[in-house]
Amino acid sequence: MSVQPLHRTLEQELFALLRGASLECPVCGEFVLHDGAAIRCPECETVLARQVDSAAVQVEFGSQAG
Repeated sequence: MSVQPLHRTLEQELFALLRGASLECPVCGEFVLHDGAAIRCPECETVLARQVDSAAVQVEFGSQAG
């Protein structure tokens, strides 16, 4: 039996959030809120906005430093 790596890439984390498979903010680790097409973190105010007007799913990632 071999040991499997547990780390995931940021892209994998973001797609897990969009699928609803993850509830953890990729910035601070707190629980996120699904608000329509947006996913918001109430702790660090990070917002992921899904753009569904194109053939491929696009993600807009917004965050404020501070």
